[in-house]
Amino acid sequence: MRLVDFAWDDDRQRRYELIWKETSTWPAVEAGHFGRGEWARCARLGLTGLSVPAEYGGGGLDFLGTARTVEAFGRGCPDMGLVFGAMAHLFACAMPIAEHGGAQARERLLPGLCSGALIGANAITEEGAGSDVTALSARAVRDGEHYVISGVKSFVSNAPVADVFLVYAKTQPAFGHLGVSAFAVTRDTPGLSVGEPFDKVGLDSCPAAEIRLDECRVPAAQLLGREGQGAAIFQSSMRWERTCLFAAYLGRMQRLLDRCVSHAVGRRQFGRRIADNQAVSHRLARARLRLEAARLLLWQACWRLDQGEPAVLDVAMAKLAISEGAVEAGLDAMRILAGAGVRADGGVERELRDALPATVFSGTSEIQLEQIAKELGL
Repeated sequence: MRLVDFAWDDDRQRRYELIWKETSTWPAVEAGHFGRGEWARCARLGLTGLSVPAEYGGGGLDFLGTARTVEAFGRGCPDMGLVFGAMAHLFACAMPIAEHGGAQARERLLPGLCSGALIGANAITEEGAGSDVTALSARAVRDGEHYVISGVKSFVSNAPVADVFLVYAKTQPAFGHLGVSAFAVTRDTPGLSVGEPFDKVGLDSCPAAEIRLDECRVPAAQLLGREGQGAAIFQSSMRWERTCLFAAYLGRMQRLLDRCVSHAVGRRQFGRRIADNQAVSHRLARARLRLEAARLLLWQACWRLDQGEPAVLDVAMAKLAISEGAVEAGLDAMRILAGAGVRADGGVERELRDALPATVFSGTSEIQLEQIAKELGL
């Protein structure tokens, strides 16, 4: 049996402290969406290219090192919309290009994605094809040295500000998931248009919109992998997103727990600290238990991925535990902070809204439960 060692060396610990403390000084985007200024802050700390190989300007971190750094980002940064946008860019656009793109696409796009000069977006979801990748209607037809892509993609995070879109389309519709391919499509491609940002329940500062592809001619060199590998490429990107992006929510859970403990110790009612009430102290104890259990599940999933193992069960359990735990953390904070937790200007309401989408994106809770059941042989 191999020993699982989660001890952090000095470099990783220093990186955690640096990211946590530096991002905690950033102002939140109070209205509207993040801009290039906020994006540049992320890039200066290396957050837009953490896991991309160093030869392309990235940090070259493994799963565990990336997750630990993203946890610090989520704990420090007051704006989860910015955190989400930066990590969606990294894990659902830059990493698929890094791991599956051809030499030309990697050399052309990755340096800019890592430096922050380019913003990436993932375009797989369609109105009629949420969790079912085989139901995509977008088509890509080979025409000489190009593919002609047509279709409509919905819920494209970062779309209004993105420079590069990772687009999934069917090249062989009769082959089901084996007929899906992935393409790196730049914003200046004729026929590509981006809709207006729409309102969401949370992650307000991260803009999302529909994109339309009307016979977009995309060079064949921008096909990732080979034809028919799109579903596998998407699942590969989900290994990064379902682990390392969700590490940011561990940071949010820690952030809320710290605030609630401080409030419970300092707040007095009926002549004593509210922390002396068992109803409060036990709620906080359970919150700590939920956080540590989710964190260990995530670290275990990342460690196994770093060993080259599929870790399908571990990834599903970690994603489920963190996403649902983040919602519970928001509800706990609202109850413990009471009036301050209900006020929109208290910050807790925003934290709760930011947590709600986590149970849906990157695979719903129900999809994770199905995966866990499958791994159990059910």
